[in-house]
Amino acid sequence: MIIGEKLSRILADVKEDDSIINKINDSTDLINDLGLDSLQMINFLLKIEDEFNIEFDFDNLDFSLMLSFGRLTKFIEKQISQITTE
Repeated sequence: MIIGEKLSRILADVKEDDSIINKINDSTDLINDLGLDSLQMINFLLKIEDEFNIEFDFDNLDFSLMLSFGRLTKFIEKQISQITTE
């Protein structure tokens, strides 16, 4: 399963709505299009950390990543590649 598919599945789990998987594309705004609230966002990020074995720096996290599913996916791909090259 590719990263985008895993992220979609995690989002559906956090939102408790499997139907949103069909609504997600690279330009989907997680906050405005999917209605991800602050608690769901934290839960989503924590689940991403667990799933991909990465760690977010919440003090310096650019929350504009949440404005584009594609941007978030690329960010996570970059984080994973940095871990595998260390």
